[in-house]
Amino acid sequence: MTQKVFKEKYPIFELFIDKSETTCQNVDDVIAHFKACIEEHPVATYIATFDHYAHTASLPESTIADNIKAAKNIVFCFGKELPTPEVMAVRPRSIGVSDLGDKFVVIFMEAPNPQANEAMENWSKALKNA
Repeated sequence: MTQKVFKEKYPIFELFIDKSETTCQNVDDVIAHFKACIEEHPVATYIATFDHYAHTASLPESTIADNIKAAKNIVFCFGKELPTPEVMAVRPRSIGVSDLGDKFVVIFMEAPNPQANEAMENWSKALKNA
């Protein structure tokens, strides 16, 4: 898993998974893995799955990179505290999954909660050889 900064301001985590490294056959399988992880977590709550590819493809004059075959986000929340209104700016969480043909890309923005980051990293890494 790689940490990097996207567009010079967004701290993100990114993991490439060759399809030969996982039993997941498509984006829906990867999303199902994350949904199971969320449902098993004592705090996390599943909110929705968003088909980003279908949404973008439906827009006039949209652009999708040729190598992206599918792209979905799973949306959920770890929030067990609401200490200030500012927390709302960084919730809920989302993990993006893209199919690049021979591999998946799993990507999410760094959370202010270290335990949330650790959970999302572990869930992502568990996809390899699973």
